[in-house]
Amino acid sequence: MDAVVDQAVSNGEIELIIGNSKRNFSGITSTMLQVVSYQKHMIPLRVMGKNNLTDPSLAIGFWQVVKMCQQPLSNGKYRIFHARRVDEMIQGVILKYLFRAKIKLVFSSAAQRKRARFTRWLTRRMDAVIAMCQASATYLENPPSTIIYHGVNTNSYKVADNKVAAWQELPLLEPLADKGRRGIAILGRVRKQKGVHLFVQSCIELLNDYPDYTAVVVGGVAAKHEKFNQELKDSVAKAGLSERIIFAGEQNFADIPTIFSSLSLVVALSENEGFGLTVLEAMSSGAAVLASEAGAWPEVIRQGVDGYVVPVNDLAAVKEKMALLLSDETKLAQMGHSGRQRVEEHYSVEREAKELTRFLKALV
Repeated sequence: MDAVVDQAVSNGEIELIIGNSKRNFSGITSTMLQVVSYQKHMIPLRVMGKNNLTDPSLAIGFWQVVKMCQQPLSNGKYRIFHARRVDEMIQGVILKYLFRAKIKLVFSSAAQRKRARFTRWLTRRMDAVIAMCQASATYLENPPSTIIYHGVNTNSYKVADNKVAAWQELPLLEPLADKGRRGIAILGRVRKQKGVHLFVQSCIELLNDYPDYTAVVVGGVAAKHEKFNQELKDSVAKAGLSERIIFAGEQNFADIPTIFSSLSLVVALSENEGFGLTVLEAMSSGAAVLASEAGAWPEVIRQGVDGYVVPVNDLAAVKEKMALLLSDETKLAQMGHSGRQRVEEHYSVEREAKELTRFLKALV
């Protein structure tokens, strides 16, 4: 397969062009890069924009795309332009309708919110629309062409041989005299919309009853959310738990899989999400999960099997389920094991790449 793809690319027969318009690294960027790492062996492709590319040889410029796509492939088929963002849809429409590029336009939609009029107009210009889950499909003006769930790299996000040892050896905990035996965490940008306050308040009220656990808040803080972050830290200090509830700040992206693999429980409490890869990354790493009814989480998590799903902004429900999870280490470990199996069977990035490539090839 690789030799066939390499030969096609060397002959200029690139079939798929992938949008990559955002300079800053984001969840969409992470998803795209993980999928491309497998997809590049399945179909000749290039990525329009060099931002964050781990393989610079895949990069192609806008004007190169214009020149290449003004003629169809040698077999007469059109190339495909795959957009994951609104501005990438704009790029695709400009290519097709202004420069007369011989391309099919595809948009992957994960957002769960009412679309602006211009976004709906752009979406109607697409030849196909892919929803990331059932929930995101309901926010589209018309039914999607297909639904393809996101996946994670199960080779990167893997289960530690020994959770207790992995937690003890975690570099970000080195300053602590007593790390506890097990770790629980919330990961992502520190702001109210992510439900970090619900996690912190629940830990304040519960951790004295569960001395084996230490809680960590992992994520960067934007300037406009610094007051919120400081208020959380103050409430932790007032409760005398500054050694039990740690604000680790933003971590190197390369270290995130190691953090996940050391955790026994991962909490995700967003008010809204597009898809929410955090839960899949946690499950793939053998951690039980406690999540809000946002993103694809209610569709992914089996209640009482992989973890629990609670209503959005429901502190009482978060505390109840967290106490239930922390009170039974055996059940917690079993949930982590079940979650890993579920990801391997249904939510690997390799599966996502195969389903996506199969759909795109059928489109032309």
